[in-house]
Amino acid sequence: MNAAGPVQETIATVYQSESRRVLATLIRLLGDFDAAEEALHDAFRAALEQWPRDGVPSNPRAWLISAGRFKAIDAARRRTRFDALDDMGEKAEPVFIDTAAWADDESVEDDRLRLIFTCCHPALAPDAQVALTLREVCGLTTEEIARAFLTPAPTLAQRIVRAKAKIRDARIPYEVPSRAALPERLDAVLRVVYLVFNEGYSASSGEQVTRHDLSAEAIRLGRLLVELLPEPEAQGLLALMLLHDSRRAARTSPDGDLVLLEDQDRSLWNRDQIADGIHLVEQAFSSTRPGPYAVQAAIAAVHAEAPAASATDWNEIVGLYDLLMRIAPSPVVELNRAVAVAMREGPAAGLAIIDALLDRGELRDYRLTHAVRGELCRRLGRASDAQASFERALKLTRQEPERRLIERRLAEVSK
Repeated sequence: MNAAGPVQETIATVYQSESRRVLATLIRLLGDFDAAEEALHDAFRAALEQWPRDGVPSNPRAWLISAGRFKAIDAARRRTRFDALDDMGEKAEPVFIDTAAWADDESVEDDRLRLIFTCCHPALAPDAQVALTLREVCGLTTEEIARAFLTPAPTLAQRIVRAKAKIRDARIPYEVPSRAALPERLDAVLRVVYLVFNEGYSASSGEQVTRHDLSAEAIRLGRLLVELLPEPEAQGLLALMLLHDSRRAARTSPDGDLVLLEDQDRSLWNRDQIADGIHLVEQAFSSTRPGPYAVQAAIAAVHAEAPAASATDWNEIVGLYDLLMRIAPSPVVELNRAVAVAMREGPAAGLAIIDALLDRGELRDYRLTHAVRGELCRRLGRASDAQASFERALKLTRQEPERRLIERRLAEVSK
């Protein structure tokens, strides 16, 4: 009985480190998400029964894959009423150690990559891609995902069920795309990972600025992608997430209020994450042509390397935004470039870019457009224009710390 405690702790540790690897392989072997999840749970139940008695196997992952596979086959036999085989399965004392090729390290890692690409298949709706990735690749519960995205748990559960049914009915292949199809498919995977990170780094609504559990999961996914598929844009995305996340401790006050980049205590920034991020940026830029994530990471690196806000090289940042506008133009990129131009040339130059955006009808319902416009008008002494912009931003903002910051700015210009 005394030995059971340490063994149970070992099983819990193995679950944390290996369960998603085991699940990925079981999905490939069984061809069905739900059957694989049931087999995974059956395998760990078998471990709880047998490991305290027989000892922890030398290769726990292979043991669990074999156990899950055996349990699934046994269940299928019972469902198809093969009574003789069912009787044999009940009476036999199976040995689960299996050194087959499908349990080796290389094939298991390939299975994890297959699982990511399957969950992010373009045939699935974007919200289903995010939900399925967090559930199957990261192992978050349905309730955790629902809380993170402010979605009722039953709605989220149905979204996952429909995504699995789509994969099954459309016969979506469980595979890594061919080299020719990889760039397009990788973009979808990276987009899902970045969506998860952004919701964790700057929650779209609620009482908190950040959701560290989500941003940490996105970074873990990013590391996995770089490990399994070291493409420049995967490196760029991981660098971008690490560099942004390095500022997490400085982004809020002890009272939970939002602290802007220029006002942050840079001694609180995580220097290890910054070093890792800059190294990844250098790797991504060593390729023939850096992609959008790598360029955004380079911008974050310029901020990270500045010892103080006043020492920021805004000329370099504007140049990087010019590059980003050439390779991935968008109104949001143009808005961010306007901020950099305002810091380099003065608020009037940035405001002209934002007003041109609004005149074209772009980003009118984007809260940050009006928040930035209000701030630039405030700095120019245009109190009434600043007030109107801050009021518009307040109507569009759902995150409470961000609302409080805008309310403070609004109070300043309304005096």
